[in-house]
Amino acid sequence: MLVRNKKLFSIGAFAATTFLGVLLLIFSPIFSGKNGLQFADDSFNRLSKGSSYFIPKVAKSIEALAGKQLRQEIRLDKAEDAVDTAKLFAAAGATTIVKDSSLSIEGDLGTILKSTLTDADSMFKNDGKCISDKYGMDEKRAMKAWWTALSKIEKNLKKERKINEAKIVTDVNKKAIEPAYNFYAIEGENVADHAGMMSGLLIFYVAYTMWWGYSIFFLFDGLGLSMKKAKVKKEA
Repeated sequence: MLVRNKKLFSIGAFAATTFLGVLLLIFSPIFSGKNGLQFADDSFNRLSKGSSYFIPKVAKSIEALAGKQLRQEIRLDKAEDAVDTAKLFAAAGATTIVKDSSLSIEGDLGTILKSTLTDADSMFKNDGKCISDKYGMDEKRAMKAWWTALSKIEKNLKKERKINEAKIVTDVNKKAIEPAYNFYAIEGENVADHAGMMSGLLIFYVAYTMWWGYSIFFLFDGLGLSMKKAKVKKEA
């Protein structure tokens, strides 16, 4: 196919070449040993963690459950899961009975959730050793056991129409355990402290997307392949 407009084609070719050159740099480990995608991902993870600390707010909500007795029986996937989960509730002052993969729990719901938040707080602050020493198991396994047990307890509470208790248990899982688990080993940072970098990354993303779009546009326009509005035929 012949080039019909060399000037437009040259602009498109130059833009496409520089776009690919920048893309090569993005995938190169020039950001302290990381490529651009890894750097951006790590940055956003740190900023996300900095704005995901809801534990103090959740702690206030569980005060309403002080003295509320919890009597539940939950079934885990494996017998060893029931044994590990029993350790968590026993450390929170609850009475536990393990039978195969089933776990019976009886104790103060407020005290149990307070213990859960203490573990979540340690995990969020990257102090996993505190949890592993406390229960004699990997910290991530312990937090996953808390999450699984509370999820099952939440469903049971809803069936018993204890909606308020179920909601608070849900908040503990979603606003404390999940952020603590997902952001473990990541150092949190405040968005306000990195507003310039955030703005720069977003502006670059928009500009880089348009960069490629205009490259294709000029290349095709230079080849004479352009879209134009069809002329309306006038009847005689």
